[in-house]
Amino acid sequence: MLLNDKTVIITGASRGIGRAAALECARQGANLVIGYSGSESSQPLVDELIGEIRSLGRDATSVGAPAGDPNTGDKLVDAAVSHFGSVDVFVNNAGICPFHSFLDMPRDTYLETVNTNLNGAYFAVQAAANRMKEQGNGGAIIAVSSISALVGGAMQTHYTPTKAGLLSLMQSCAVALGPYGIRCNALLPGTIETDINKDDLADQDKRDYMIGRTPLGRLGRPEDMAGPIAFLASDMAAYVTGASLLVDGGMFVNLQ
Repeated sequence: MLLNDKTVIITGASRGIGRAAALECARQGANLVIGYSGSESSQPLVDELIGEIRSLGRDATSVGAPAGDPNTGDKLVDAAVSHFGSVDVFVNNAGICPFHSFLDMPRDTYLETVNTNLNGAYFAVQAAANRMKEQGNGGAIIAVSSISALVGGAMQTHYTPTKAGLLSLMQSCAVALGPYGIRCNALLPGTIETDINKDDLADQDKRDYMIGRTPLGRLGRPEDMAGPIAFLASDMAAYVTGASLLVDGGMFVNLQ
């Protein structure tokens, strides 16, 4: 197994990509800390996920706290150390994208998006990195960025800068944390069907267009992200840091 007895923290893990990644990491031998928003509606999903992880012979605990809170990273690290004794892998997956036009973007919408997607991530990565440095055994940090880090979107002017910021954060952290054996990489998913875009993809014309732009001929599933996350978290990627991996079915390179 790729992650035997590793402790993996995943934010935004109650559903979608985070949930799929948590289950794959458990299959690969890891114990999990499930980060989620703390909302009542998410609690049954978290409980179900923990049950599935335990059915795979691994263990999990959860921390419900807003991703945009600078203190949430410390809570996640504390839970990992308390329950499992270490932090070996940190996956920053939490994110929101309330689609909105640029010229009348509400300040609250902009600030919530930036705090959730980037500011909270910065301090959570910092908390995990400090624990990894203290342990002295290296570690792996993975940020789920987006293809939107590389392209623009008229209804995503508040979102795309946060994803570009996550990509840049991983590049800089790879340099800053390399001396401690801590690897930092970014994943750039294309159009993955999750709660974040379900309303947008409910438009059949938009859905057909996105499928047509994808050489592999389909939209992505959360499970398509799980394997790359497990790989980058594992020793199979021991010499991979500062990298960005597109997981988009070929969408980015399809310019014609």
